[in-house]
Amino acid sequence: VDDKVMGFDPYVKAVNEEELEKPTDKRMFVLAASLKAGYTVDRLYELTKIDRWFLEKMKRIIEYYTLLEKLSLAKLSHAELLGAKQLGFSDKQIAVALDDAELPVRKRRIESKICPFVKQIDTVAAEWPATTNYLYLTYNGSTHDIEFPGNY
Repeated sequence: VDDKVMGFDPYVKAVNEEELEKPTDKRMFVLAASLKAGYTVDRLYELTKIDRWFLEKMKRIIEYYTLLEKLSLAKLSHAELLGAKQLGFSDKQIAVALDDAELPVRKRRIESKICPFVKQIDTVAAEWPATTNYLYLTYNGSTHDIEFPGNY
């Protein structure tokens, strides 16, 4: 995949039903374009055989991207910015959708106190204390799972 591609982008490839039927590394972009063009989840299931649950998740991403394209950074609400981050959009993806630059989006996000939380995965299912941390960042949280030393 091209380094210029930023995630589930509906503008990378055109809609092509033959490409939807064949699993390739480019199919997700045709799928994104198809969702943007108004294809239904049922039709995409017929063509791709991708589980409808996943197709619904992808549809939600494209719907949110379409919403962002109608806004500007000045008109973007706190809830809309948080929603984009919770869906997994990078600051750069949000900036592209808003036709803006990445740095002002990042600045706005930080000023809005929209920052990720550190979560911990329990790899031993609480059978005994885990000695190795497996950590990840998420915007879908309200507290950190670990304590930070110093003034973090």
